[in-house]
Amino acid sequence: MKKLMLGIAAFIALSGSVLRAQDFTGTWQGTLHAEKDLRIILTVAKADGKLNATMYSIDQGGQPIKASEVTQEGTAVTCTVSLISLRYTGKMSADGNAIEGTSTQGTQALPLNLVRATKETAWEIPPPPAPPKMMAADADPSFDVATIKPNNSGATNMQGLTVRGRNFATRASSLIDLMEFAYGVQAKQIIGGPDWAEKDRYDIAAVPDVEGIPSPQQLRNMIRKLLAERFQLKFHNEKRELPAFVLSISKTGQKLSPTQLNGPLPGIGIQGGSDGLSLLLRNANMSDFTGFLQSPVLDRPVIDETGIAGRFDFSVKFTPDDSQFHGHPPVPPSSDDKAEPAPNLFEAIQQQLGLRLEAKKVQVDVMVLDHVEKPSQN
Repeated sequence: MKKLMLGIAAFIALSGSVLRAQDFTGTWQGTLHAEKDLRIILTVAKADGKLNATMYSIDQGGQPIKASEVTQEGTAVTCTVSLISLRYTGKMSADGNAIEGTSTQGTQALPLNLVRATKETAWEIPPPPAPPKMMAADADPSFDVATIKPNNSGATNMQGLTVRGRNFATRASSLIDLMEFAYGVQAKQIIGGPDWAEKDRYDIAAVPDVEGIPSPQQLRNMIRKLLAERFQLKFHNEKRELPAFVLSISKTGQKLSPTQLNGPLPGIGIQGGSDGLSLLLRNANMSDFTGFLQSPVLDRPVIDETGIAGRFDFSVKFTPDDSQFHGHPPVPPSSDDKAEPAPNLFEAIQQQLGLRLEAKKVQVDVMVLDHVEKPSQN
């Protein structure tokens, strides 16, 4: 009997050791070997029986990014960080102090091995960066310096529009692209004008004449001034009935997550995968979303009737058709994976965001071009 009791005690002690070894909670750290080495910290906790995690890339500022999903099944662990389209999968060691894993972002998969940090070994998480200095709200800036160069790469749509600090840049933008952004319209709302207004493409680099980061409206106003000064743009407004798409909340209710980021400007991009394309929106409001949908994704204006205020982080994964992206959808990377294709855009928006996009004819504002010229380079 005594031997049996000792056996049970040993079994309980061994079981307790295994359970502790499989405990994913705590602080983990490791180095991701990408274009440059990035130190990653992952803190995992449990609340109300559910795992949650926060990721820090301490060589990129160390801003905390909350994971959208954390799971553990035995020694297998996963952590999904939707904000940066990252998924981490790994397997814990027998002693529970190391994880051998892979970090996948988009279609790029890189090894990321983590070790459990102690008070003595833990890397220091830098304090959050100071909020950016914003341009005065009552400022009416112009571009102090603006360089416009032809882009002959053969691109058929705008390759990027960015603001980094005070530096504005855009690549392979046509006059129509710039008007769409500056005035919040879609190409079909721009009436008249020469063929080159859509076909000719330009790279622009510019710096405003006022200190601080501009608000979205200040940025649009600066581009409007640039179009008037360098392209000699003149137009008048009318109302016309046009085919459009209307965005509303579906019967199931919206599924948007408030943004984790600070700052006035949204981050918007496209990421390809073997199972479809993802529209990525960070710190974005509904106007940013509809503006992105109507250019470059769709071929007609998109009207926001959701009534949703605030800024959100979200993505939409879908399979594009030939009517989208001006007939030239981004080519997804080749893959041997037999992943099930993502739904079409309309189904994806309803399933993933709880919103509805439907075709209607509505009265919209249009811009009728009266005069425009090709810009001088400088």
